[in-house]
Amino acid sequence: MTDARRGQQGPLVRFTKMHGLGNDFMVIDAISQPFRLRPEMIRHLADRHFGIGFDQLLVVEPPGLPEVDFRYRIFNADGSEVEQCGNGARCFARFVRDQHLTNKKVIRVQTAGGILELRSGRDGWVTVNMGIPELQPAAIPFAADQYQTVYTVTVDGEQVELSAVSLGNPHAVLLVDDVDSAPVERLGRALERHSRFPSRANIGFLQIIDRGQARLRVYERGAGETLACGSGACAAVVAGQLRGLLDQRVEMMLRGGSLVIEWQGEGTPVMMDGPTSRVFEGELRLPAEPGTRRGRRPERAGRHRG
Repeated sequence: MTDARRGQQGPLVRFTKMHGLGNDFMVIDAISQPFRLRPEMIRHLADRHFGIGFDQLLVVEPPGLPEVDFRYRIFNADGSEVEQCGNGARCFARFVRDQHLTNKKVIRVQTAGGILELRSGRDGWVTVNMGIPELQPAAIPFAADQYQTVYTVTVDGEQVELSAVSLGNPHAVLLVDDVDSAPVERLGRALERHSRFPSRANIGFLQIIDRGQARLRVYERGAGETLACGSGACAAVVAGQLRGLLDQRVEMMLRGGSLVIEWQGEGTPVMMDGPTSRVFEGELRLPAEPGTRRGRRPERAGRHRG
């Protein structure tokens, strides 16, 4: 390669591929290395055929507030930045310890949806204090005159009942008899962008097994259906409790595995406990900034360190 061509390339960036119950992430340390990506570049990297492949991109940045350890940014596969990702938060906690960015077992991180407290445990398990759920429509945001446990929404010519909850990001939770036969793709896609959710929403389909167990599938905003959604599991437990169907401690079974969710009731935070996994580490050469070179996909190389 000539020096001229080499000069047109962007920086080499280290990354880690991780997942929480199959909800997968590309995680980047933007503290010890320069990093900036445009939305179209995130979409290229998220492509499972031509890029790295992931549901969300997680970025570790220096804190913007004195009382927190890190800033935690989340980008969906479509390039949009979002407020919250519970499975990602667990992976974030493991990542910063694995990368020796901190040796603390309990850290506080700043997100666009508020401050989270993350506690690292044994065998890659992490407990996340997801904060107090928001139920008032204006704060979710959800278009309604007043708070109700269940709302009726018209979508595609039919009426569906759902609960609306925010865990730093908006969620709708529908009760179904069987998640395997639930119309997750059809209703999830329609409800995600429904006019009553001005910031779009994550759509959960909840099946109650008994008061301590439930099953869930989630159509995530900007990503489609994923194998697991941590904030969606928390929202589903809140919705189930408010309907009088679930206890305070619930094993939530998702397609990628199970989470333990605890909620003591209104005015208290939701606690989520679950595993994390590191898949591999790698490096990629980012394209040059606009005006220097266009149309080039990133070069990538992986070093498996499961």
